[in-house]
Amino acid sequence: MALLITDDCINCDVCEPECPNDAISMGAEFYQIDPHKCTECVGHFDEPQCVALCPVACIPFNPEWRETREELQAKYEKLTAAKAA
Repeated sequence: MALLITDDCINCDVCEPECPNDAISMGAEFYQIDPHKCTECVGHFDEPQCVALCPVACIPFNPEWRETREELQAKYEKLTAAKAA
């Protein structure tokens, strides 16, 4: 499952630089997460860094974007290979 940022976001700028996949960017009103890039930090960390650092706990799992740990690992490997190329 990818993560998403709710409208409770206070735009504190903590999450964006911590995302190892560059999946977080500023949206029209608050930060957003690209589900095509979000691996929940699988391959990088034991827990999603944005969730761990968010001061208002506004980053839940995206119920519309379900992925298994294996799918997240495969996405991580694909993103890492593309970055290296």
